[in-house]
Amino acid sequence: MIEVVASMARGPVFLAGEVLECLITFTNPMSHLSTSASSEMLAWASAQIHCQFHASESRVALPAQGNKQDVQAESDTVLIPSRGERGQCMLDTPPKILFCDLRLDPGESKTYLYSEVVPVDGPPSFRGQAVKYVYKLTIGCQRVNSPIKLLRVPFRVLVLQGMPEPLFPQDEEVSPSNPFLEEEEASRRDARPLERALDMLMVTTSRRCPHMFNITNVRGKVAKFCIFKTIYRLGEDIIGTFNFSEGDIPCLQYSVSLQSEEEIQQQYQRRPGQAVSVTGHGRHLESCLHTASSHFSLPIPLNVTPGFSTHIVTLRWRLHFEFVTAREPMEPPTVLQNQSEVTVWTGAEHVDVDTFSWDLPIKVLPTNPALASYVSQFTGTNSINI
Repeated sequence: MIEVVASMARGPVFLAGEVLECLITFTNPMSHLSTSASSEMLAWASAQIHCQFHASESRVALPAQGNKQDVQAESDTVLIPSRGERGQCMLDTPPKILFCDLRLDPGESKTYLYSEVVPVDGPPSFRGQAVKYVYKLTIGCQRVNSPIKLLRVPFRVLVLQGMPEPLFPQDEEVSPSNPFLEEEEASRRDARPLERALDMLMVTTSRRCPHMFNITNVRGKVAKFCIFKTIYRLGEDIIGTFNFSEGDIPCLQYSVSLQSEEEIQQQYQRRPGQAVSVTGHGRHLESCLHTASSHFSLPIPLNVTPGFSTHIVTLRWRLHFEFVTAREPMEPPTVLQNQSEVTVWTGAEHVDVDTFSWDLPIKVLPTNPALASYVSQFTGTNSINI
């Protein structure tokens, strides 16, 4: 028996265009003191990245595809990373051979480093109501005259869409190389594209420019709303303020919800005029009668998917507001200046109200992959016994 362990040391979240590194260790767990211990052999092992796509048949109408062989013969030595997976393989990287003819004595282990650039032309990791995109690193191993064994390590990919190009400049590759460059400096140079992308992301989401909105209904002005920016990254707090003192209509209650909209492109919709799938990710509710001002703070979860668009689906983000207003003016409680006794004000038992809603589109961008790794559902580690 050979134990295979794959571990992504830096974490299970990556930006598209970033280098993914995984340590893959092959171990013969038998002790050399055991009487039944013997050397173990593997014919070969290889690894590659692939993205699996799955769509809900009740929501998405995909063109018919020809029958594909998903059965691998015992004598077949071709690695099919998506074998046995649901859905379709959207993209995969070329396989990289880790070794051929590996021999492990009892208690011996060998570790190999797999390194590959996460494709920049793929979709982000996404688990929606109609569409799912799942990334996995698949490691294939085979003994002589035995079927191929697959070890899969799922990971998350964040994609920066709508950012200035080029996201990962390649000027370092064409610059003169220094033959005396130390390894530490070389690794630092390899990290520059990621650092530049994160710097660009930070600059884009740090710009503050107050946006003012007058909230009105058919009866008049309700409030003035202020939000300091409309572009955010994962993990940030969305902060907004209301000024009800400038309103003509009393507002009894308001709520703000952070929502994502999953829309299937028209040519792939199962039904004409198919509704957009809306998912809530947080809600703030507050009673505000006789309140001059109020504010809210909604955190953007680190485990959600930033906005993106493919030829099949588009994901957008918005703030959904709901207001409950009175139809008639409501006088605030009055307190006499010289009154010494405590006064209890009781609200009206019956109030005729109107309700209305409003949607404010916002942009949600990725964050530092290391930060998103802390809340990832993936561990970046998996193992198998062969």
